[in-house]
Amino acid sequence: MDEQNISKDLVEERVVQEMEITVDPGQTPLRIDKYLQERIMNATRSKIQSGIQAGAITVGGKVVKPNYKVRPNDEIIVLLPKPQQWSDQLVPEDIPLDIRYEDDDVLVLFKPAGIVVHPGINNSSGTLVNGLAHYFLNAPIPSKDGSGVDRMGLVHRIDKNTSGLLVIGKNEYALSHLSKQFYDHTIDREYIALVWGEPEPHAGTIETYIGRSEVNRTKYRVWDEEEKGKWAVTHYEVIQPMYYVSLVKCTLETGRTHQIRVHMAHLNSPLFSDEKYGGDKIIKGTVFNKYKQFVENAFKICKRQALHARLLAFDHPRTGERMQFEAEMPEDMKLVIEKWSKYVDVKKEKL
Repeated sequence: MDEQNISKDLVEERVVQEMEITVDPGQTPLRIDKYLQERIMNATRSKIQSGIQAGAITVGGKVVKPNYKVRPNDEIIVLLPKPQQWSDQLVPEDIPLDIRYEDDDVLVLFKPAGIVVHPGINNSSGTLVNGLAHYFLNAPIPSKDGSGVDRMGLVHRIDKNTSGLLVIGKNEYALSHLSKQFYDHTIDREYIALVWGEPEPHAGTIETYIGRSEVNRTKYRVWDEEEKGKWAVTHYEVIQPMYYVSLVKCTLETGRTHQIRVHMAHLNSPLFSDEKYGGDKIIKGTVFNKYKQFVENAFKICKRQALHARLLAFDHPRTGERMQFEAEMPEDMKLVIEKWSKYVDVKKEKL
């Protein structure tokens, strides 16, 4: 498959662009914001200043002010939010949004399963971002230029068929601050997943490289070679074993595309009903027709990978306050877990 035909909801979570710049030995004193504006393509001075104020741009490992004047041989590290390529053609759409929190800097919302986060080649409309564009156009606090686009910065993404919480940066400063938190792995993200089998051990950490499959470019896989993937770390814990499936809590250090889905499949415990990674077939259980029918009925209840982004915590960009949000499990996952729990109870009674 040509990579240009891959939907953009499969793009890796490259929310931050990192640059290392060494100032030329012959450089005359110059404000760092002006110096960087001349060297970073498509970076406005206000965006650079926001990055400096958010602590995302350092010199010699230290935070500086926008009026700092660069010196010969200064080592500058720049972390800036990546440009969001779809913003110029974005069409606002009146899509219902489940907003859990909002202030001048951040917006936290719940994304239901089945909706794509942002526009891509195969989904130019009906996305969460289309709905956000409409919301900001009509929000009580209007955007600076009236378009709404400048107030909408994606900091992270979750798959179309995963439900859960997302945080949006509403201005350059908030976006830079949140992006740096993701880069530093200081944002907490906890997921609940229903997986096949019982991962062994029941609690642990999966550390691998994850990259695209060479066979199917819409899928990802674990690689041994660093050049074929990006480092990915998932902590997991079985919180409710149910014979042939288990309820698992996963916390992320990194945010690679399909990370939990790939890592659980790597443990031979693919997510329940995950057609892309083999969880839409009976992996564990009996050969009896009654059991097969039971599982088929469960698939009909939860028609997507059983994965939910339950918890999100971050430091507020402006106040520094640690903020934590939790989202209840959606009905399809709740029903299928109840169904498995009852199955376990009946099985125990027969033992």
